[in-house]
Amino acid sequence: MAQRCVCLLALAATLLLVFPTVSRSMGLKSKEHQRASRIPSQFSKEERVAMKEALKVFPTVVSTSFIQHEVVEEYSHLFTIQGSDPSLQPYLLMAHFDVVPAPEEGWEVPPFSALERDGVIYGRGTLDDKNSVMALLQALELLLIRKYIPQRSFFISLGHDEESSGTGAQKISALLQSRGVQLAFIVDKGGFILDDFIPNFKKPIALIAVSEKGSMNLMLQVNMTSGHSSAPPKETSIGILAAAISRLEQTPMPIIFGSGTVVTVLRQVANEMNVIPPVAQATVNFRIHPEQTVQEVVELTKNIVADNRVQFHVLSAFDPLPISPYDDKALGYQLLRQTVQSVFPEVNITVPVTSVGNTDSRFFTNLTTGIYRFYPIYIQPEDFKRIHGVNEKISVQAYETQVKFIFELIQNADTDQEPVSHLHKL
Repeated sequence: MAQRCVCLLALAATLLLVFPTVSRSMGLKSKEHQRASRIPSQFSKEERVAMKEALKVFPTVVSTSFIQHEVVEEYSHLFTIQGSDPSLQPYLLMAHFDVVPAPEEGWEVPPFSALERDGVIYGRGTLDDKNSVMALLQALELLLIRKYIPQRSFFISLGHDEESSGTGAQKISALLQSRGVQLAFIVDKGGFILDDFIPNFKKPIALIAVSEKGSMNLMLQVNMTSGHSSAPPKETSIGILAAAISRLEQTPMPIIFGSGTVVTVLRQVANEMNVIPPVAQATVNFRIHPEQTVQEVVELTKNIVADNRVQFHVLSAFDPLPISPYDDKALGYQLLRQTVQSVFPEVNITVPVTSVGNTDSRFFTNLTTGIYRFYPIYIQPEDFKRIHGVNEKISVQAYETQVKFIFELIQNADTDQEPVSHLHKL
């Protein structure tokens, strides 16, 4: 029975770049009988208290006959929810419950206490990504309690190592592929509802990530003859490497479509000692725009450094993901946009973006072309500092709204009709 209980456990971070396309529409059509049987997303006081206090197990989810629960790769979880209409292609909802480290220094409360203060829950993972784990299961639990039976089958994938390797998600993807599963779309973490981000633009904007940047860890290495610091050569391995890094810092990757500069994270691994080291190394992390490839970035880096004494070794890399469709016929995108308009009626602008951060969804490109990344949460500039940072927190109201969003999204997905046309404003 222990394996059939899913505990509160984690989160991950994402920055976004906006494509210059704004979509507006009237929403997806649904049948009259679907409207009549729709369950309003209105929760009692007792249910709202349970959302924040009973964050341990979901008895209805794990005991429902049409739901199969499997533990994958020892710690990840896969839920298969069998819908009543097998003609509808299934979809996948994703989250992860591992987190980055959280030293207690600087925290107002212990980082793993989940302490509530003034309507706000503090703790590592409250924004990345334990909140999504809990919201998915809580929304499904509340639907089942109300005797809701979904028409469209769907899966819930909860990964245990998204912040490191993503092996749990890879195994789940392979398992679904071995069963011949093809998905209509996937929803993972990613875009937010941005509030007060753009100067002189006060309207909130919903960002749905339709792609994510690639990533590459490139090691720069300089080999020189060893020597003593009392008689240093004109140029040392450290100096040559430092100059190369400086040129990279001063020459950022080209801005593509005005989307902003590439994020680089530098880590120098050699410090000065009494003996000048013959080898100096530095590892640079690149985030690769969808219009670029790993090889293009390597060549560009070599041209910037312009020093044949510096060697380049790709430690790990993957190209950017394809851009998922977001037109009139893109079921997943339009379902998300429709649900945004329903849960956040004040938000009338939805835009497709590129996610700078990487998610477990990249392991599922063989199962669908429609991969979307969206957090149904308002976020302001100062909130970004808390993701993977000190005093990560989420308001109780924001978490309740996230549950409401999933609650409605699952019902909105129970349609077999095509999305209606909408206008693009360029």
